[in-house]
Order: sequence, then C-alpha cells, then structure tokens
Amino acid sequence: MILLDGKNLNKEIITNLKEKVSQLTIKPGLAVVLIGDDPASEIYVSSKVRACQEVGFYSEKIVLPNTVSEKEIFEILDKLNNDKKIHGILVQFPLPKNLSYLEDKIINFINPLKDVDCFHPLNVGKFFAAKRIDINLLVPCTPKGIISLLKKYQIDLLGRQVVVCGRSNLVGKPVSILLCLEGATVTITHSKTKDLFKITSQADVLITAIGKPKYFKKQAIKEGAVVVDVGINRVGKKIYGDVDFEDVKNKVYAMTPVPGGVGPMTVASLMENILIVYKKQINFQK
Repeated sequence: MILLDGKNLNKEIITNLKEKVSQLTIKPGLAVVLIGDDPASEIYVSSKVRACQEVGFYSEKIVLPNTVSEKEIFEILDKLNNDKKIHGILVQFPLPKNLSYLEDKIINFINPLKDVDCFHPLNVGKFFAAKRIDINLLVPCTPKGIISLLKKYQIDLLGRQVVVCGRSNLVGKPVSILLCLEGATVTITHSKTKDLFKITSQADVLITAIGKPKYFKKQAIKEGAVVVDVGINRVGKKIYGDVDFEDVKNKVYAMTPVPGGVGPMTVASLMENILIVYKKQINFQK
C-alpha cells in the first residue's frame, strides 16, 4: 500500500512558498478570527498561524469570547476588510452555538478579494463556473489539498469511478467539481444514500468526509482502490478517520493516514490561497 503522506507534501509546498515570499517587498498578510474557546478550533488556528510564520507571511490572530456582540464582530471584520496589511481574512468555523446563525452573514460580509477560504458566493460562483483548474483559481482549501495530494502520487483520475461520501459546501460539493474538471466520473453519496457500501465498493477512488470513526471496513472498499479519508473523529484522546485503516490497508492501492494525510494539505492549500488573493489585490491596486 502506498501511504499518501500529506505531511511531506505540505513541507514541499511551504518550502516553495517561502522562496517566493522571500522575494516580495510587501509581505502577504492573514488575519484569523477565533470566536469562543473550542479546543479543536484553537488547534486549527494555531497550525494556520504557525504555517504563516514559517512561510514568511504577516499574520494577526484575533480571539473573541463567545459573549461577543454581533456589532463588535462586524466592526472588527469591517476594519480587516479595509486594512491594507491584511490580504486574507479567515473566520474559524464552526462558531459557538449561540452565534452559529451568523455564519452566512459573516461569509457574505468578508471582502471577496480577501476570502482565502473561497466561501463567498462570488468566489464560489467563479469556482463552479471554471472550465479548468488554473493556478490562479481560488479553490476551497481541503478539496484543493486532496487534488494536490492525488497528483503528487500520480493517481490518474481521468475516466475513473470516484465516489464522494459527503455533500457539504466545505468538502463534498467542491471536491466533486474538481474531480469532474480532472475527467473523473463522480458519484456523490450522503447520509440518506441507500446501499452506500454497495456503491463505495465499486469506487476506483473513494473520498470520505462523513464524520463517523472507522465507519468504512474492507467490505465497503474495492480491491486496489485509492482511499482519501477526510474524517477527523476524536474518540477519547485518539483521532480516527472515517475508514478503518488497519482493516482496509491490505486491500487498497493507496490511502491517506489520519492524522497526517488531508489535514496538512488543507493548511498548505490555505497558504497557497493567501498568495493568490495577495496577487489579485496587488494587481487590482495598480
């Protein structure tokens, strides 16, 4: 089995970006807004800020309590929208439950030129309308990382049967679009799909993002398949993917580990997106 190692590719991408950034007079800047005290969100934010420092980006981390008012949140975002040092704005989701109703409003409020997550409807529209994957095309981070990882390991997608488990705006929908652009034949499944394992067992490439630890066993996987496990499931102090790695590893051709597979690629793709929005803003100002 080939291990699709996201950590090593992350290092390659970060090293490449570091070289590019070292030649820039004005450094790209990212502002990360964390609301509440969710431990997982804190870990994700710290990894993103750390990557910014490694690449050579300017970064700001803004931490707000879950008691923060709606007015204060949008005052801060308005300031960041107009701050010339900040080229990318990222609000860590999910928000605390008492503020979850604000997610769509926040997505729409962030300047689309600074939308490094590719969540703003304007950027989503451009992405979905794309006829090919261009180096300057803004793409959601996790799907972008998945495609980069598959290409690194020369996993040919042209004409392949790919099954995506999950239909979220974060992973399922956008990765399906990218797979189509790569010439794959894509089936999207979800929690209401009948005979799910029958469908997944026919997949040349299986991408799972359903949030159920060790849900997919070897009977649900095709012999020689490629498996990309996006799931991050905390059980006690351990983290498991959606796929039972030990049960499946001798049946597949290639597979991502959890952790160490898709996660590092999401961060690397975010760094790439920061440079993309930076270049667009520099050109826009000329």
